[in-house]
Amino acid sequence: MLARSISAALVGIEAIVVEIEFDIVRGLPGFTIIGLPDSTIKESKDRIRSAVENSGYEFPPQNFVANLAPAFCKKQGSGFDLAIALALLESTGQLSGDIYPAIGEISLDGRVKPVRGALSMALAFHKAGYDKMILPEENAEECAVVEGLACYAVSNLRTAIEAMKGRHPVYKKRESTPDTGNEHQFDFAHVYGHESVRRAVEIAAAGNHNILLYGPPGSGKSLIAKCIPSILPSLTREQSIETTMIHSAGGVLAPRTGLIRIPPFRTPHHTASDIALVGGGRIPSVGEISLAHNGVLFLDEFSEFQRSALQTLRQPMEDQVVSISRASGNMRYPCDFMLIAATNPCQCGYFFDEEIRCRCTPGDIARYRKTLSGPVIDRIDMEIYVPRVPYEKLMSGTYSENSISVRRRVEHARIIQRERFKGAKTRFNSRMSSHEVKKFCRTDAGAMKLFESAVSRLQLSSRSVFRMMKVARTIADMDNSPIVSAVHAGEALSYKNMSGRYS
Repeated sequence: MLARSISAALVGIEAIVVEIEFDIVRGLPGFTIIGLPDSTIKESKDRIRSAVENSGYEFPPQNFVANLAPAFCKKQGSGFDLAIALALLESTGQLSGDIYPAIGEISLDGRVKPVRGALSMALAFHKAGYDKMILPEENAEECAVVEGLACYAVSNLRTAIEAMKGRHPVYKKRESTPDTGNEHQFDFAHVYGHESVRRAVEIAAAGNHNILLYGPPGSGKSLIAKCIPSILPSLTREQSIETTMIHSAGGVLAPRTGLIRIPPFRTPHHTASDIALVGGGRIPSVGEISLAHNGVLFLDEFSEFQRSALQTLRQPMEDQVVSISRASGNMRYPCDFMLIAATNPCQCGYFFDEEIRCRCTPGDIARYRKTLSGPVIDRIDMEIYVPRVPYEKLMSGTYSENSISVRRRVEHARIIQRERFKGAKTRFNSRMSSHEVKKFCRTDAGAMKLFESAVSRLQLSSRSVFRMMKVARTIADMDNSPIVSAVHAGEALSYKNMSGRYS
């Protein structure tokens, strides 16, 4: 008897609907799966056999054939187990009626386990016109956000069959609490001193600018970077869905978790490989830059990263998307992130310190500077020196302005940008094209003169010039000024000063 069920295959962070055709054909007892399955899917035959029998159903000694269509697309993962098992039961007459789309890995005792990319699959089912699906309990919260799609969360094969018969309730999404900013572990109220650094970080957050923090060891670079997510606005629903899709496809979304509403903050170790940062591998997977999409990528000990790994960031930082081509297929992962890098100015870390003498030779300093890739530094909007905080300020006990107050100003600046770019793909000042810079960064005579002087004196590249103008535009937005004045331009120029300090 020919039976059909529906499942989904993950391709990058998107999913495509897969039709599973199941039939009993002449021949010796066997179980064949065709349609470009990977080894994980081929192994599902034994999992399904044990799960069916241990759940109290029969697995007759017949010759079964399962076809995964479309056949031209390579299928990967264990998420097809449940749908294949349901098709088998229908084919053998143990289940009747329409079979809902189903995803889930089956264990030998019939339990249904979670899968990667469940939200992407739910969206694919809904787009294809389905209004019901069966899925593991651990994936229910993320999929329940898809409006118009009834989710039946099941714990085992028997529960899935009960859902097919209408004896299992539809999963109800938990009421989520609004993001108040208290979810963050680090707050700017605990950053003592560093008034100028706090100002620069606020500007960077307002315009989503890439920023480099450099200074001696223990000056607070890492603490300041970890406080940045606390001043970023919560994600919109569209951003939340996209971010959750990426984290689910990457296998880093915690079980029973709904939409990610807080901008992600990723901190890969400096030993991370090229593939770990940008994604890829024999079977393409999500990298750290995509997991930081709509959030922050913090690279601590920036100069200690492999040079090749930093070079791979160049194209994604410009295009906000990374394209990975492999024999198994081509994948496109979004990666619109805010880069926060932190480093010491030299090997000992005290090259710019006014109190502790640097122990590095000129040759050591020159070699250390070479570890910071010029093209990558050129793509960083702001370079901020973070000095050591004097003991008196550190132990004063007075609190600085907290993150909630700072975030209000950041949100105000972003509202201005949202109105400016209404109807366009651009969202932030830092993402403006050269044409948009010329259109929106209107300057007065004083600002224009400053920019011209900086180009000739600092020998800046055209990319650096445009990036400084974008920073100046953000500073003007924070002052509610439609024109970029000499004051705004001068402050923006002060944030591109690391090369001048070395000379």
